[in-house]
Amino acid sequence: MPTYDELFRGAPQFFDCVLMNPPFGGKEGKEAQTQFEYKTGATQVLFLQHVLKSMKTGSKCGIVLDEGVLFRTNETAFVQTKRKLLEECSVDCIVSLPGGVFSSAGAGVKTNLVFFTQGEQTERIWYFDLSDVKVGKKTPLTQPHFDEFFQLLPARGDSARSWTVDFTARLQKALEDARPHREKAADLDAQAKELDDALREKRKAKSVSATTFAALEGKLRTFERAARESRAKADAIEDAVFDLKAVNPNRSTEDDTRTPAQLLDFIEAKGRDADEAIARLRCLIVE
Repeated sequence: MPTYDELFRGAPQFFDCVLMNPPFGGKEGKEAQTQFEYKTGATQVLFLQHVLKSMKTGSKCGIVLDEGVLFRTNETAFVQTKRKLLEECSVDCIVSLPGGVFSSAGAGVKTNLVFFTQGEQTERIWYFDLSDVKVGKKTPLTQPHFDEFFQLLPARGDSARSWTVDFTARLQKALEDARPHREKAADLDAQAKELDDALREKRKAKSVSATTFAALEGKLRTFERAARESRAKADAIEDAVFDLKAVNPNRSTEDDTRTPAQLLDFIEAKGRDADEAIARLRCLIVE
């Protein structure tokens, strides 16, 4: 059986530069997750943790990440990994690539290029959007598609394709929005603790009836449930900050200003067109 231990003999523990295109969509078992701080079966998230662990202060990384890693906030490992990334590194740039860039290699998922520097907390993130570019086997993504990107990169300039997100301000606003829910949860926890202490004393003294005791226990459970719900709301608000998906604020959209009646007329007209086409086909079949 071949062994690959010699490939890593003498390899440095930390790197000055990391370029990485990890596999997407893989599922790792419990054994593979043991060495990672945030446990998940998502291969690409574990790769990102490994990259962060392998970088030293001042080192730089360019990594291809699928869209799911950027926008998902419904799994603790995804949120915590991105939190670590943003707290320990300065995310300098995120390039939103078109769908299908890696389809020839068997990966059809939407991807992004993420560039970051180890050693400084993220304050602002510059985005560049290429997601509207049509690519295929005969029309791949090529160097000219990045001409504007390289022109704007030195000054992190704004354009129809680029914009900057003030992550520090965004995080601060989320913390402020979550604060009332945190305070409510703390207040409910205090009430629950006070009631729980009282119940313990009453249980020892046997000073209340079983019916009254059951009612008080029900009230305690209500306090505890409400506290959990308030904390969950606060967590959701704060976790939403770590949705790093590129959403281009400069992209123009056309609003459909037709009224419901006009839309029904349009649908009715299309229905008549379909009926006429079917009638013609029937005539052709008979002939």
